[in-house]
Amino acid sequence: MKNLFLSLAFALAAIATPAFAQQVQPIDGIAAIVDEDVILQSELERALRNIKAQYGNRADQLPPETVLRRQVLERLILVQLQTARAQSTGVRVADEELDAAAAAIARQNNMTPDQLRQQLAGDGISYDEFRGSLRDELAIQRLRQRFAQSTIMVTDAEVDAALASQASGTQYRLANILVALPNGATPQQIAMAEEKIEGVQGLLERGEMDFAAAAVRYSDGPNALEGGDLGWRGIDEIPTAFSSVVGGLQPGQMFGPARGPSGFQLLQLVDIRDSTQAASGQSVTQYQASHILIRGDDAAAKARIDSLHAAVTGGSSFASVASESSDDTVTREAGGDLGWFTHDEFGPQFGEQVAALQDGEVSAPFRSQAGWHIVQRVGSRQASVDDENRRNQARETIGQRKLEDEWNRFLREMRGEAYIDIRPASGAVGDS
Repeated sequence: MKNLFLSLAFALAAIATPAFAQQVQPIDGIAAIVDEDVILQSELERALRNIKAQYGNRADQLPPETVLRRQVLERLILVQLQTARAQSTGVRVADEELDAAAAAIARQNNMTPDQLRQQLAGDGISYDEFRGSLRDELAIQRLRQRFAQSTIMVTDAEVDAALASQASGTQYRLANILVALPNGATPQQIAMAEEKIEGVQGLLERGEMDFAAAAVRYSDGPNALEGGDLGWRGIDEIPTAFSSVVGGLQPGQMFGPARGPSGFQLLQLVDIRDSTQAASGQSVTQYQASHILIRGDDAAAKARIDSLHAAVTGGSSFASVASESSDDTVTREAGGDLGWFTHDEFGPQFGEQVAALQDGEVSAPFRSQAGWHIVQRVGSRQASVDDENRRNQARETIGQRKLEDEWNRFLREMRGEAYIDIRPASGAVGDS
């Protein structure tokens, strides 16, 4: 799922972007009241600087300042609601876990723990505040895990349907633009949302903007800043409102606007591919590779992955760099080794990067939902795919897709039930 979560570096961006911190001083004041807590204006400004730093010389792809402020503030509100829910449901993070995570963050920023403390103090952030933010991030991750375990079920019938869909040999890569509606939307709110989505549709039909740019600028979806990309899906993984028409579209064509549970949507068919080989049960291409992961999507994470890329292309052992610096705790001790995997096992974007490499070649840094990666391809082979493996892969894919949908619904419900007072100084319109 496109990550609705903010990394610790997003919440404490001043740690990683001192140049920006020197240019803009924190603003005292309240940006929003969220139930019994508040989001400070300085937190909002820090998060905005982080997003702008991430886009760098692509700032023209960002929406207008007022829209961007609203998007970022909404993310901060959702983070606040999730941490409050985690606490109320008994999620706890041990001090030992905090210590380990803080040490990892220090390593990511090429610091010792004492140097990290000094950097925090220099940016006006107490170490207790830092630990509190880190505790919240870990608690959100645990809340999501509990939610998945208690909510997501995949039946054998769903697996059978997915395998039958794969046998048809067709998968669709989709993107969407969402104009969201609140729970219990009034007729006026519905009319305004419909007018907005039709206006966006008009821009696209007149060729004044491409779909991805319009998604970044206008979509309320959690994948807006990724151009609305929904990834590759079989026909059984597409909502019923769209599945009946997707097969009749050509790449680049749109469908909608259509109203769904979240609001009004425009859907674009980005591409089509044949997955018959993977579904045939006879053979499939597998790759062996190692990777280095740096979590986060901010300027600090990008700078860190660039530094590690320079190290491995400059002669350092890939395995040694992965063991010392990767944030993937599962593969780190094995030098980043991922073993053998199929093209889409870690997501289509990851698979495309590996497939484009030659054996022994190291990729340039690239980003996925998990963070920034460097990959070294070790080898490739043709392997048989038995029925049980295919069923397990299908079950995992369906579970992840269900979790994405259900978690987003859960977040919308929390947002709708909460008392939210957005102050005018934050650049958005207040509501409750």
